[in-house]
Amino acid sequence: MRTAILLPPGCLFSEAQPNSMETVVRTMAGVDQGGETRIFCCQGADDGVSASVDALPAGRSRMPTLIERLGAFRPDVIEHHQQVKQALAVQQALPETPHLLYRHNALRPPRHPIDRWRYRARYERLDGLVFVSVAERDAFVRTFPDLHDRAFAVPNPIEAGAWLASPEDREPVIAFAGRAMPEKGVDVLCAALPCVLDAHPDWRAVLMLNDWDDHARWAARHVAPLEKYGDRVEVLKSAPLGEVRRRMQTAAIALTPSVWDEPFGLTAIEAHAAGAALISSGRGGLREASGPHALYVDAVTPKTLAAAMDRLISSPEERLALARSAQAYVLATHTPKRRAAELMVVRQTVIDRRRARQTTGIA
Repeated sequence: MRTAILLPPGCLFSEAQPNSMETVVRTMAGVDQGGETRIFCCQGADDGVSASVDALPAGRSRMPTLIERLGAFRPDVIEHHQQVKQALAVQQALPETPHLLYRHNALRPPRHPIDRWRYRARYERLDGLVFVSVAERDAFVRTFPDLHDRAFAVPNPIEAGAWLASPEDREPVIAFAGRAMPEKGVDVLCAALPCVLDAHPDWRAVLMLNDWDDHARWAARHVAPLEKYGDRVEVLKSAPLGEVRRRMQTAAIALTPSVWDEPFGLTAIEAHAAGAALISSGRGGLREASGPHALYVDAVTPKTLAAAMDRLISSPEERLALARSAQAYVLATHTPKRRAAELMVVRQTVIDRRRARQTTGIA
């Protein structure tokens, strides 16, 4: 099978500057499934991450160059990551090839019947849509029930080796890693921390807030009240992945207090792999990420988060058992080999369906 993976404009696929989408693509592509895979991304993917990366020029020549190179590669399936607009443009140029749209976050829901009609017309042109959780796939199917057979779920994998650390003998640290935006529950966590830090003076917190420059105006006012704790509360702004990993490998407790339906929750399985006990809102795909191995709060409020943190601080045996079971769960469930095999089944399914339609003459 020849697979073309198309990243959105602006993606450099640089191992030195990864984002979560590129991390998933790199992890999946790193599993040897036979055949040939080529990744098309923007100019700048020049750090030697893979010989199968095809860097595209920027500007107006990008799309014509992409179409030309895809034609020369002759893929059996084209896998478009994230961007619908690019997927439809390529599908129009190469209509004989099966096309998959791989979404790493939620699709925009239709606001009214005209939206629904327009969105459905777009998705109908694609052979399949891949979502990163069953929850996200089911949300799509509820909106577009007649496209149910084109919707697939392939949860995110993790290359756990780089994250692994023993759950034993952890530092008394509460860690959060995520974008500095309301959906991630940053404001609620900041409001909950003073009660916990006052009750447990030997504990500290580290907030690793990504995309700080984009959200600083909102986030800064919620973080500011924590300055009174001095070095007991560290705020790392857009920290590199290596630093996030190092902090998670030593923290006793981690949180994913999202107040929206997370498509999956890659930060949750990273915390599990790193050996931290996790407190989670369980929204969207977060329960698929953690299974029964997180402490879930029914509602994300300062009171519920503070109570959950106090519970794990006060119960080291429960905290350790939770961290151990979650790490074992991630190592057994969210493996690159398993997820890459599931994705390969999806690719083969859309190829077989397209061939069957061509054989019978059905459009």
